[in-house]
Amino acid sequence: MFDNGAPPNGSGTEEPGVDAELPSTLHIAGLALTRTESPPSLACWTGYFPEPAGADPAGICLVVEPAAPPEESTLQLAHDVVSRFGVFVDQALEYCRTRLRERHFELTAEELSRLDLPELPLAVPEATVWDDQTWAIRFAESGLRLADPYGILVTFHGTQPVDVQGLDGEQ
Repeated sequence: MFDNGAPPNGSGTEEPGVDAELPSTLHIAGLALTRTESPPSLACWTGYFPEPAGADPAGICLVVEPAAPPEESTLQLAHDVVSRFGVFVDQALEYCRTRLRERHFELTAEELSRLDLPELPLAVPEATVWDDQTWAIRFAESGLRLADPYGILVTFHGTQPVDVQGLDGEQ
């Protein structure tokens, strides 16, 4: 959602080749998301949360396909995700702690023992909100085989995590 309830007037310059109808910047819950290069069939805006010293970078992407300005419902979902990002990351971590113990994930005994550590071997959380009202958090870094090389994806339905998958390059 735009902070002032309306698209920013002249809030950024359009990049060459970028559709002038699409805003170059979205301001969502105090976070600036900047239009990023993407295929012509979609529009993507990305922003990063300010990093406390020593913390992993964390970000959010908003994706609209086909390319168009985001609808109000998509902006509202993005606002909710940005506003409660830390809470959602914690939920995703606890969900992984439980679900990754399931036999079909085929974690080794060593990997299973890492799930008992106070801090899970998952880092660099990135949320993606799609215009169809779905969203997910990807942990880009992980010490688990099933996450090599692209991380672990936790899909949400509303405010609850509902699925987890390793992004090992076979999908």
